[in-house]
Amino acid sequence: MGMPRVTMVQHVNVQITDRQRTREWYEKVLGARFRDRGPERNARQLQLHIGMAEMHFTETDKPMIPARAHFALEVENWDEMLAHLDALGIPYFPSSQAAATGGEGGRRWNKRDDTGEHSTYIRDPDGNLIELVYHPLGMVDADGNRVEVPSHPGGMRWRQTPEVEAALGIRSAS
Repeated sequence: MGMPRVTMVQHVNVQITDRQRTREWYEKVLGARFRDRGPERNARQLQLHIGMAEMHFTETDKPMIPARAHFALEVENWDEMLAHLDALGIPYFPSSQAAATGGEGGRRWNKRDDTGEHSTYIRDPDGNLIELVYHPLGMVDADGNRVEVPSHPGGMRWRQTPEVEAALGIRSAS
């Protein structure tokens, strides 16, 4: 029997102190969409869709946030993202170390010579570190064929049972 295959990171859980502030920040800064799971489940945990992934947020009085631990999000358009951060007044830094210390000689993002990858770091309202990454050359499979990341303007979600989808007013796909 071979190694079982992991297909993707389904979600990351992040500690926060204020769910409404977190929801508003992630919606405004990163275009997240609220995942409505009904009142009982929503009360337990904030869940947001960001791109193809989910982010889960658990409220706590004192979040334990390591200085350089982070998660990374791929962005579709680098220049638009930086302009958006600038317009919102959100500082960004070229490394996790610079984000921890507050700067690195005026440089605000990095570009790798080998892949053209761009990256920068921001912090959410609770201080969680987020790396923003852009790969201008795109993604390829093992055979070198370009791979497009699926997306939909209305977002993507996991299927739920027909009863739950009906209760939430979600139109089921056939």
